[in-house]
Amino acid sequence: MSEGRAQVALCEPLAQLKREHGPLREQMDAFAREAAEIGADQETTDWTAQLAALKQKVEAFVRELDPHSEREEGALFPLMAKYIGRQMGPIAVMEYEHELAKQNLKKFLEAVEQLEGTADAGRAKEIASYALQAHAVLTDHFMKEENVLFPMAENMLNAEEKAELSRAVCRDSI
Repeated sequence: MSEGRAQVALCEPLAQLKREHGPLREQMDAFAREAAEIGADQETTDWTAQLAALKQKVEAFVRELDPHSEREEGALFPLMAKYIGRQMGPIAVMEYEHELAKQNLKKFLEAVEQLEGTADAGRAKEIASYALQAHAVLTDHFMKEENVLFPMAENMLNAEEKAELSRAVCRDSI
């Protein structure tokens, strides 16, 4: 429960989207812990190997995040937008946060890819900061979806729309 809101029982497709946050959050927290350590040890003069290891974790995370985001953007958001619009309000915020997280993840991956030679602590911290920014955006984003958006969708969508959402979410998951 959050800010006095009663827990809303979610239909299966919304519950599925919410359940997907757990493993995503675990992966994301793991890469964020690693990213936070990069550049911290002033004795280390080259952080290239640590950035490469972090890149592998972020790439694995993105492979899991992308299908989840696509289910939300392709199925849930359009169904809700019929009721609350897409230009302003919750859907606009969710889409903006998806884009912001994706941009930060992409900037991180590209920066590691483009590294030439060694990466000193300052450069390594700068590169790792993109992964940390994506983590911050998505941590807040997941909380908003779980506490606001998914319960709103549960109360807003009719049985036919929930069945449509179920077909999209269940067809595309795992």
